[in-house]
Amino acid sequence: MDHTRKIDGRPGTYALLLQLDVEGSIRIGRRQLLPLTPGWALYVGSAFGPGGMAGRLRHHRRLAARPYWHIDYLRRHAALEAVWYSYDPIHRECLWAETARALGGQAPPFRFGASDCRCGAHLSFFELRPALAGFVAALRSRTPDHVEVIESH
Repeated sequence: MDHTRKIDGRPGTYALLLQLDVEGSIRIGRRQLLPLTPGWALYVGSAFGPGGMAGRLRHHRRLAARPYWHIDYLRRHAALEAVWYSYDPIHRECLWAETARALGGQAPPFRFGASDCRCGAHLSFFELRPALAGFVAALRSRTPDHVEVIESH
């Protein structure tokens, strides 16, 4: 893991590792309530738009003045502890979300972050902090040729 790499504008997939200290429910958009308990959350997304990985992570590292995506609402209640990412021209966020659940992650009661695919959700909750090494091993068991996954703080 190289924590000093500069994140650039290439496309790829990322996961935000969030620490939750909140008990209760928060509103996501106009219609959804998201129940929260102290623990960890892993939100998976992709960076294929303008600015690539650097642009998307720059957005997620700060709190959005006007929330747009589901994750923008959650970020107001969760501390960003780390980012796991890979540069890859293949859209792999659904694979990453499925892998998080295979590691014991619990999905929210609605399709958080998955409005543009068929996944149940791109958010998983964990009681204990998920480990990058376990996540990567699970990814490689599904996709042996998966590119390197990098952690940034």
